[in-house]
Amino acid sequence: MTRTLWDSSVGKKTVMAVSGLIMLLYLVVHMIGNLKIFFGSGEFNHYAHWLRTVGEPFMHYEWTLWLIRVVLVVAVVAHATSAYQLSRRDIKARPAKYVHKKARSSYATRTMRWGGIILALFIVWHVLDLTTGTVHPGGFQSGHPYQNVIDTFSTWYG
Repeated sequence: MTRTLWDSSVGKKTVMAVSGLIMLLYLVVHMIGNLKIFFGSGEFNHYAHWLRTVGEPFMHYEWTLWLIRVVLVVAVVAHATSAYQLSRRDIKARPAKYVHKKARSSYATRTMRWGGIILALFIVWHVLDLTTGTVHPGGFQSGHPYQNVIDTFSTWYG
């Protein structure tokens, strides 16, 4: 019986690296786009409109945006699944605890799982606040992204 790349630890680590790179590239592009807010409402709203029309007429309205969203969801699911399976594989490989109590891993390694969970919760809040307007304080205004960001950051916790 042949073993597929996905079944191996190297394959799972490769999936984590590629999916992590996709998420990192998205984060950088998203940040650059969001920095347009410092150029005023016209520039920021134009950028938000462009996101929905990019690729036209080849791609229909918002199709490119939805394609990016699907790729991101697949990357997140692949990354989380690989991380979980590698973690379970690691526990099975050494069922007995180490004799020495001294931590054998870095702070980043020990807190990475919680960082991922906190990041996932933030992303859900961010989408519900600024994309769908579900939890938007002060009333979400569809088609007015600049004003929505200003309203969100004008709340006491923002």
